[in-house]
Amino acid sequence: MAPLSHPLACIDMGSNSFRLELGQLVAGRYKRSRYFKETVRLGAGLDEHSMLTGEAVERGLACLRRFADILQGWPATHIRAVATQTLREARNRNDFLTLAEQALGFPIEVISGREEARLIFAGVAHLQPAEPPRLVIDIGGRSTELILGQGRTPLEAESFQVGSVSLSMRHFPDGHISAEGFRTAQIAAGAAFEEALQIFKPERWQEALGSSGTAGAVADVLEGSGITDGVVTPEALRWLILRCIEAGHVDRLELPGLKPERRAVLPGGVAILYTLLIHFGIEALRPAKGALRQGVIVDLHDRLYAAAHPRTGHDPRDEAVQALQQRFQVDVAQATRVGTLAQTLFRQLALPEVTPHDAAELRWATALHEMGLMVSHHDHHRHSAYLMAHVDAVGFSQSQQRRLSELILGQRGGLRKVESCLRRPVSAWQLLCLRLAILKCHARQSIDDRAWRLVRTDHQVELRYSMRWAQAHPATVYLLREEAENWQRHGPLHLILPITPTV
Repeated sequence: MAPLSHPLACIDMGSNSFRLELGQLVAGRYKRSRYFKETVRLGAGLDEHSMLTGEAVERGLACLRRFADILQGWPATHIRAVATQTLREARNRNDFLTLAEQALGFPIEVISGREEARLIFAGVAHLQPAEPPRLVIDIGGRSTELILGQGRTPLEAESFQVGSVSLSMRHFPDGHISAEGFRTAQIAAGAAFEEALQIFKPERWQEALGSSGTAGAVADVLEGSGITDGVVTPEALRWLILRCIEAGHVDRLELPGLKPERRAVLPGGVAILYTLLIHFGIEALRPAKGALRQGVIVDLHDRLYAAAHPRTGHDPRDEAVQALQQRFQVDVAQATRVGTLAQTLFRQLALPEVTPHDAAELRWATALHEMGLMVSHHDHHRHSAYLMAHVDAVGFSQSQQRRLSELILGQRGGLRKVESCLRRPVSAWQLLCLRLAILKCHARQSIDDRAWRLVRTDHQVELRYSMRWAQAHPATVYLLREEAENWQRHGPLHLILPITPTV
């Protein structure tokens, strides 16, 4: 199967709804195949301790099982599942993700707020292309994203921890709607957005678009009520706020175009939307055609194309790694030496379960394994790991950054500190290749990357090199013996060194 001949799938695990979108790019244009949406209210299931309740977990798992039935037979490389603010907040997210991945049958990535914003803009830019600079707003269940971009390039992207679900629960408890609730909700929203007033000021954009649920729901109500043609304005929102107050409770909201599942979160969403229009000088907000799910598919398309056409393809993660190398003044020559050898050793293992993405992860880890040197030479691997886990890296999910962070942390020293990494078979092999490459390149000089050969048998691997090479590099042989002892003590793999080096 050609990499791009099969439609792609996105599972968007939002705070209010879970969505499954099937689509692909055809001659540069986005084409949807099928779309499914279920109101799960995962965000409403976060208790006062930021723990997902059992009821919320079961709602999410039941939905994912239904999505799994739809995706039976799909290639895993053509599916990407992303989770947003609720799972960024949930303290028991790892427990939920373990169950969720079992229910879905595919990995789930928790993406950062800025990465969510970037993908939202990618969806809007492809479904509604335009050249003038514009502001895109996406109000989700527990977060709101603002993106300033031009063409298909996001220039500024921010995420704020305020959404329609969280604001509705706090300021309209049990569904009761009041003028005081709207006043306090708008103050809370304003406090969250105040730091971004200069970044997204009206002078920097020519049009404003509203992506996803809240903006679309409000536009439908305004059009259905004959207030506007779907354009959201401050005056129209003041009319809608009065209608909500008159209803007094979400169960009594009877508005043309309002879907029943949107009632519970409408007051909070409207309060956020009105605050944004007033604070950022937005006179008219038009509904956008694209959203996060389409952006994920566009991004996945770019990744697959780049993997199939490395010379002409564009994977934003490669550019992000290069940008991080520049930002943290990485010694690129040393990173390249380590990376080339690590990739050579990884290929020699001939692992049956390895994927192109596994090789890419090793490449990114080698490229950034020394960025902590800018902080301190002492324990630089720990600084590098911390930076990798917490830095904004375009294209990477939080899950991917944590995996890379674990690899980088394990580049030197004992192995006990990366036990969770070693429990994943592919990660253990990646780490072995990374450590061996760093060890051989420790003198920071040119090396012969053909002098070593790895031969694997199950969980045992033999490192072969010539007597001539060993005699020329006694210090490296000494380090290799220490490395073999390290794996013997704490590693799941057994590294064998020749007693008498052979070719």
